Amino acid sequence: MPRVNFEKLIFDSPRVLWHIIFWVIYTSFFALVYGSFEEDYSKQFQIVWIDAVVQIPAVYIVLYFLMPKLLFKGKFGQFFISLLSIILIFSVFIWFCYVWVQHPLFWAGDNYEPELWNFGKIFKNTSKIYPVVALAIVAKWFKFWYKQQKNNQELAEEKLQAELKFLKAQVHPHFLFNTLNNLYALTLKQSKEAPEVVLKLSDLLSYMLYDCTADTVALDKEVRLVEDYIVLEKIRYGDRLNVNFNLFGEINGRAIAPLMILPFIENAFKHGVSEELDESWISIDLTLKTENLTLKVENSKSIQEVTEDRFDYKQGIGLTNVKRRLEILYPERYQLDIHESSESFLVVLKLNF
Repeated sequence: MPRVNFEKLIFDSPRVLWHIIFWVIYTSFFALVYGSFEEDYSKQFQIVWIDAVVQIPAVYIVLYFLMPKLLFKGKFGQFFISLLSIILIFSVFIWFCYVWVQHPLFWAGDNYEPELWNFGKIFKNTSKIYPVVALAIVAKWFKFWYKQQKNNQELAEEKLQAELKFLKAQVHPHFLFNTLNNLYALTLKQSKEAPEVVLKLSDLLSYMLYDCTADTVALDKEVRLVEDYIVLEKIRYGDRLNVNFNLFGEINGRAIAPLMILPFIENAFKHGVSEELDESWISIDLTLKTENLTLKVENSKSIQEVTEDRFDYKQGIGLTNVKRRLEILYPERYQLDIHESSESFLVVLKLNF
């Protein structure tokens, strides 16, 4: 059985239809209630419909003039004064309607001649105006509030999407800049490994141009991107770099936001492979358990590392960028810790899919 979209049904249906339904239900309810007292439903239906002739303009003056012009603009004092005035004015009309129409039609033989200006009866007849006006105000206010909430939600989502696109655009040139620098260094040395770098770079560009446009990518593709990047860096640094990449668990069938893992790997290479070190090392562990991913990236650091470098490690473009993307894409579903020792930096990311 197909599901009913109540939001679409309520807000996308013709407005006139809902107004007709409202007045039919409202008049029928009171006609049935009052009609049950004398078991004369036909008479009560006629009476409530005559009252409705006065109630309808009162309601729509409030809905389409007072509320948009005053209430929704925060002019609450003016709104309530105007609302009371409308209720009193149309209570007068309701009484006039009784004197000139309803009494002659339904109570002409009861030897009672109502006074035209009976202020007690006029105030009593406010009970025929304010309930329906109040009900209409509540319905209109709820609709206004709902649309405001929906608009705010859409604006927030659009803002987040724009921010994500901007952040993703930052990741691409940052990554490409480093890779092109690697290629440049190899071409200067006229290395035979330069063609392999070009091929790997081509694969990486293809990934970023086509796969990264989606909200999520297959985790195995993201892992292949990391493996290709490691190959490129190992070609660049040769024997003085030791990289250990371990994968635990099943990655097939998993999806993740694109370029979410690579910045941590890239940051480790940037700060863990220094000219001051004869030998550098990087250890990468990626573990999948049920709906959880744990990434551990640890890299060696130079003994001569200064405070500015430590700050750059933790607050550089790559990590700052990925932190913000995690906040947007995985709110309250991730944990990111950065640990520092005298010999290494360790980043631990725990992510719940």
